[in-house]
Amino acid sequence: MRLITFTTGGETHVGALDGDTAVSLTRASGADPRFASMLALVRAGAEALDDARELCDSHPAEAVHDVQEVTLRAPLPDPPRLRDCSLFIEHLQPAFRGMARSLAAAADDPEAEYERLVATGKFDTPEVFSRQVVYYTADHTAISGPGDLIVAPSETRQLDYELEFAAVIGQTTKDVAPEDASGVIFGYTIFNDWSCRDLQMTVMESQLGPSRGKDFDGSNTLGPCIVTPDELGSPYDLRMEARVNGEVWSQGSSSTMHHSFEDAVVHFSRGRTILAGDVLGTGTVLSGSPVEIGKRLKDGDEVELEVHGIGVLRNRVQLPY
Repeated sequence: MRLITFTTGGETHVGALDGDTAVSLTRASGADPRFASMLALVRAGAEALDDARELCDSHPAEAVHDVQEVTLRAPLPDPPRLRDCSLFIEHLQPAFRGMARSLAAAADDPEAEYERLVATGKFDTPEVFSRQVVYYTADHTAISGPGDLIVAPSETRQLDYELEFAAVIGQTTKDVAPEDASGVIFGYTIFNDWSCRDLQMTVMESQLGPSRGKDFDGSNTLGPCIVTPDELGSPYDLRMEARVNGEVWSQGSSSTMHHSFEDAVVHFSRGRTILAGDVLGTGTVLSGSPVEIGKRLKDGDEVELEVHGIGVLRNRVQLPY
């Protein structure tokens, strides 16, 4: 199934995409509380998903909407927790070097300053990223969805998109064995981890993470749907692409992930509880952010992230520069 959250007529619905139509599970179920929100559906477990499939196959006419006539929202607007992981790690080195170039740009001799910064070793990828799943806790209250305008903070001068996707956890559990980890995943969605690179670079001198550079209203965009594992198949061979105003800027594949979602599930659940509805981002695929490729977003640009099998996540940016 391709599960969505949408609004129509001033009401919010949990639904499923069926071609060009959106089936309201909220309405088709007679307001069953399991379909009151996406988080409620995730928490309700496998039986609720089976019932959702039946509702998609047999539903009243009033539950069907033309998808062009509804407004898609973030499919999971209220995740209990959002962790952005470094499951892709090839992106890190060129991203760090891109940040060094940005810092050096204001120097009298930018190339000499860039070489000096690189020589410090601060812009190399630490080996720990290869050994284990590294992550930061993102702001789960700063969720935006497809079509939302992304308004950058007034102090930034370098906003980047990040081409990622994410897994949604389907069970509250702990100490998950590796052979059971795939069964804990509810589904997959596209994730755009918007990043103010100049603010990020300043804060990362503290060695305490990206912090303010990735922490503003709407900075974590999810959508356009959550695709269940039976619908998607393997998440490890998906074509990924980012376009700006229709021009391809970034291309990659989920086949290049260094760590798997299952690795992350095992890591996070070891001696700790993971929650139904938790979102685990992949981190950025190689070339999946403008800082890596020497490009800059402009005010009014339309950014599209596409992950084959999931869909297209589209947003326009409002920038102060």
